[in-house]
Amino acid sequence: MAASYSIVILGCDNDLQLAEHVDQSFEVLMVQDEVQCLQALSEKKYQLVLVDMTCTSISVSDICKKIKSDFDLPVIFVSSKDCNEERLSAYDCGADDYLGIDDLATELHGRLERIVINKIANDQLKLQLAQANEMAFIAMSDTSDLGVNIQFLLDVNNCGNLDELGMRLFQALKSYGINCSLQLRSQFSEKNMEANGMAKPLESKLLAEMKDQGRYVDFSHRSVMNYESVSLLVKNMPVEDEKKYGAIKDNVFSLLQGADARIKALDTLENLALERNLVRSLTLKMKDLMSNVDESYQGVMRDIASVVEEMADNIEASMQYLGMDETQEKSLQTTMEGAILATNKIFNEGLKLDNDLHEFLIHIDNLFKSETINPDQLQKIIESLEKLS
Repeated sequence: MAASYSIVILGCDNDLQLAEHVDQSFEVLMVQDEVQCLQALSEKKYQLVLVDMTCTSISVSDICKKIKSDFDLPVIFVSSKDCNEERLSAYDCGADDYLGIDDLATELHGRLERIVINKIANDQLKLQLAQANEMAFIAMSDTSDLGVNIQFLLDVNNCGNLDELGMRLFQALKSYGINCSLQLRSQFSEKNMEANGMAKPLESKLLAEMKDQGRYVDFSHRSVMNYESVSLLVKNMPVEDEKKYGAIKDNVFSLLQGADARIKALDTLENLALERNLVRSLTLKMKDLMSNVDESYQGVMRDIASVVEEMADNIEASMQYLGMDETQEKSLQTTMEGAILATNKIFNEGLKLDNDLHEFLIHIDNLFKSETINPDQLQKIIESLEKLS
């Protein structure tokens, strides 16, 4: 039968003959001094040490402490005395069990197997505990990183320009313990900066050249991360820690996405402001033009009305010399009065249209006087447009 476990017996030639009491389920290595014992244990293949306390040449207390501190293996003492004094001494130096010579035949195998199995179980438990602690640490670290990222995404909406955005991003990056250079690119400007707010020419040029080289560009312990309008150079990536290296890439990239979204929002606001100023300038210009047109229009309409009225007066004054009868005079007079009424009606309609247009321009002007859009002003503009249609 193949041996299941391997043990070391530290003893000397005496009457105990420990090896004879160990069955074939254990692979046994006999050693006679401390040096041989420690050298054998350094091979990392043995699960237990059986120590003969009757060997006067061996300091069993010291060797037990050495085995425990260096190899963390179980130790069983075997003695021919089987007395409480030796038993207490064995436990005091860290031994896992103590057997008298009378117990070898009946209990040695069971105790060896139980202690070895307990050792294996404890090692597995320690490994599981270490893995659990590692996972808990990773979870806490991820939770902390997630909190930093969420807070950044909440705060980024309050950044009114690239300088504020860059400084807020560096504040978030500080929690990752990385040294970075940053480049932010909007439609209207480009911002290069370090954590102190200043720019370094070499890093700025490097980021500009690598902005289109893919999301990640790794070289040595440095890494460039690109996301559309944002580029980040990390100068101290933890290449020796694979998990931390990957976590930084994943978590920092979400910060770059948030910064890019804010840059796009700032560009949109800037474009809206330009469009607003353009519309306001056009509105004011149109208002001035309409004022000039209005004055000219009013003058033309007055001149037309005067000409028509003057023509009517002249015709009426000349009718007595035209040799027309009463019916003809009345017909001509009716025609002239109709022309005067039609001219006045057209003039009045023109005044109404002019007033509606003037009201519309006033509402447009009021709308652009403030930085925010007033819904009531928008409704008034819609109503004014309906009057013009």
